[in-house]
Amino acid sequence: MIPGWILATCSAALFQTWRTALQQRLRGQLSLNAAAVVRYLYGVPVGVAITGGYWLAFGGWFGALTPWYLLLVTLCGIAQIFGTLLLIASFASRGFAVGTAYSKTEALQASLITVLLLGEALSPLAWKGILISAAGVLYLSFAGRGLAWRDLLRATVQPAALCGIGAGFCFAMAAICGRAANGALEGPDPVLKALFTVVLMNVIQTVLQGGWLVLREPASVGRVFATWRSSAQVGALSACGSACWFIGFALAPVALVRALGQVEILFTLGFSRFFLGERLMGRDVVGALLVAGGVVLVLLGAR
Repeated sequence: MIPGWILATCSAALFQTWRTALQQRLRGQLSLNAAAVVRYLYGVPVGVAITGGYWLAFGGWFGALTPWYLLLVTLCGIAQIFGTLLLIASFASRGFAVGTAYSKTEALQASLITVLLLGEALSPLAWKGILISAAGVLYLSFAGRGLAWRDLLRATVQPAALCGIGAGFCFAMAAICGRAANGALEGPDPVLKALFTVVLMNVIQTVLQGGWLVLREPASVGRVFATWRSSAQVGALSACGSACWFIGFALAPVALVRALGQVEILFTLGFSRFFLGERLMGRDVVGALLVAGGVVLVLLGAR
């Protein structure tokens, strides 16, 4: 039987890829902040429905919302917001490929942070898988773009690289805070706690980034509701993806979840080939095989 954290993580990667594909349609209609707000605003009702449905089906309970728990959830939400903004900032500079590649070091950063701060132990085989997957992602980002591997180190001080590394760090910290928040909430069912945490985090994110939108971009508020048909789909997929990520974090070490989450790259290539009709180049296949091979090693090392 396939472990629950593997199913949750693969589902999360699929939902995230699907959401990103749909969100591209909103780029010409909404600003960066408005596009981010719809993820949280329209995701809250879906998250409530998922959590309520799970509770009705399986029951369960959780304890009081302590200040420590609320702080962790808030930090998780803020880290996600800043991670998204830094990722977009990396795209805005001339070093697009470099920024993208460095942001994909999130899995490796999460692995190092959890080992140092949380004491989560990984097998040597799992570490090899994480490194191979990271190499595959970097290869996909750099191959065919006129950049030599020596440019990788040279570019680390460029704005795109720094923003990309910062984005990866923020997403890694969001995952760690999410797992810590789940552990800080009393209750016997880690899945129910994870689902509730996602809903609360999305509410906090809606208030924070929605308030910023009202203050700084009041003209965009109306567009958030005017595009509700497309925005609701993005919010629903975002809520489903976040729910699956948090379930994965609740059931397995963050490092393993984020490493397995690299299958998002494979889903992206699949969407590109079968839904957009784009032809895959030889380098795409090589990179995909590296990512897939690394994921297999991570799974073998997790046993």
